[in-house]
Amino acid sequence: MLNSIFLFSLSSLFVSGGTFFMVLVSLLLIALLVAAWKAPRWVKEIGLAALVVGIFSALLGIAVALDTLQMAGDVAPEVVAGGLKVCLICPMYGMIVYFISLVVRIIQKPRA
Repeated sequence: MLNSIFLFSLSSLFVSGGTFFMVLVSLLLIALLVAAWKAPRWVKEIGLAALVVGIFSALLGIAVALDTLQMAGDVAPEVVAGGLKVCLICPMYGMIVYFISLVVRIIQKPRA
């Protein structure tokens, strides 16, 4: 029961964060895990790409939201706060992928 609630919560976050960019960051996560074994030099760059994609999605979302707010006029602060909360889902996911890439790099570093 608890497991299904957790999976539902993750899937709703995935969809709320913007499907296109969340899929792109997920593909970068898969590429990161493959690169950990096949091309270790690419691990940090793939993680950095995930971070950049996440930040770009947030900036694009904020730009679209501000454009919509400008056209709408008077909007409640609760609506703006909810939009900003949703806008930060993909950058947080990108940061998690980047953190994973840093951990993989630390594990892969040869000991002197």
